[in-house]
Amino acid sequence: MALTSVLLPLLAPAVIAADERPHIVLVMADDHGYGDTGFTGHPFVRTPHLDAMAEAGVVFDRFYASAPVCSPTRASVMTGRHPFRVNVPNHGHYLRPQETTIAEALKGAGYVTGHFGKWHIGSVQPDSPTSPGGAGFDEWLSGLNFFDNDPYLSRNGKYEQIEGPGTVIAMDATIDFLSEHAGGDRPMFAVTWFPSPHDPQEELPQDLPGAATLYEGEDTKKPGYFREITLLDQQIGKLRQALRDLGIAENTLLFYSSDNGGLVEESSGGRARKGSIYEGGLRVPAVLEWPARYEPLVVTTPVFASDLYPTLVALAGAEVDRQPPLDGIDLTPVITGTRAERPAMGFWHGHTKGQGTWNDRIIRALLEAEEAGQPNPHPERILKNVMEFPTFGDDALRGHAAWNDWPWKLHRIEVDGQVTQELYHLIDDPMEARDLAGTEPERVAAMKEKLEAWQRSVLASWSGADYEE
Repeated sequence: MALTSVLLPLLAPAVIAADERPHIVLVMADDHGYGDTGFTGHPFVRTPHLDAMAEAGVVFDRFYASAPVCSPTRASVMTGRHPFRVNVPNHGHYLRPQETTIAEALKGAGYVTGHFGKWHIGSVQPDSPTSPGGAGFDEWLSGLNFFDNDPYLSRNGKYEQIEGPGTVIAMDATIDFLSEHAGGDRPMFAVTWFPSPHDPQEELPQDLPGAATLYEGEDTKKPGYFREITLLDQQIGKLRQALRDLGIAENTLLFYSSDNGGLVEESSGGRARKGSIYEGGLRVPAVLEWPARYEPLVVTTPVFASDLYPTLVALAGAEVDRQPPLDGIDLTPVITGTRAERPAMGFWHGHTKGQGTWNDRIIRALLEAEEAGQPNPHPERILKNVMEFPTFGDDALRGHAAWNDWPWKLHRIEVDGQVTQELYHLIDDPMEARDLAGTEPERVAAMKEKLEAWQRSVLASWSGADYEE
């Protein structure tokens, strides 16, 4: 019987000896769709390194982003909680500093921590509690949002422009971090969030003849999107080689996924694409490689980005004081095959608008003001609205929500006070083409009750109920 509890307490951490704790590297792409790799069957995109990782590791065949856009999923990776709970209902909103992040949890367990690449859940200004440093990272080279070639970035709060493709810069910084600390007595935790393959897709694969026109002859309107997927795949290969060269590959947990569905609906792995909580907007490629622990395996149990936090907390033997309600679960029993089912997963989008964040424009302005001795041109971006605790009225449940109680998925769509529901059986109908709501009224009613209870618990968290103590 599937579990139905809405909120999950953090399980007691496993007892793990210090020398058995793995190094952990989390890599996430920006807009990489489920079907856009070789190992998921794409007809032409070249991803040999991800394919090799998939062959050697644990493939999550039905891994979901926690949201169909970037910032919310990143917040869920950091906290194990639905992004509304932590003040990130859409892109550009800031993660509250009251939250305990995975970096803080692992740092407390003795890890040295680093963030490299796109941040987009807070500031990159020095001393901001919403920066990577404020969120528990010892070292960071981070951008406010996606970036391409020759980006402006913040290195531990010091602004600079760096020549080269942003995806390569992020990976090089990651490898530098790993190389610096590999010989130390602390396990390492690195988070690499690629800026690719997000638009405008100006980066090119490296050292590849004809890279500028790669995929131009294929049946696609987005050759640049696929070029950047091949570029990030090259960086995965470079990382895996670096782990071998450093002698730490066996006991390094390397995880790859995307922050939301892809940009090409035809290969999204489901209905629709980025921006939608139909399957194509949420389902993403995901692979875990930890040679010392796991043999090659394909996991068919549905899992999602919120599961990463409790899984890593358990694997690292970390302890978290006053853990607020989690939406994710520890995936260790799922990977080992002792658990085949999981609690229902809630999704919600369209409640609150996103906020624009222009990485190069903002960081360049900060750099130029600093160099000229001028006042900070963006003081509003240090905290934004993280100290506000909204309350909600009659339209509190607006937007598009879904309750995935595998294999059933209920959609609740509220627009201008009008609510419609759709029900799909994802095994029989993975493209969500045949709405069964009219033939399954009792199931719809039961799932709707659970979904709405979860939505209200999410709003309570957003309003600050989890911080009252």
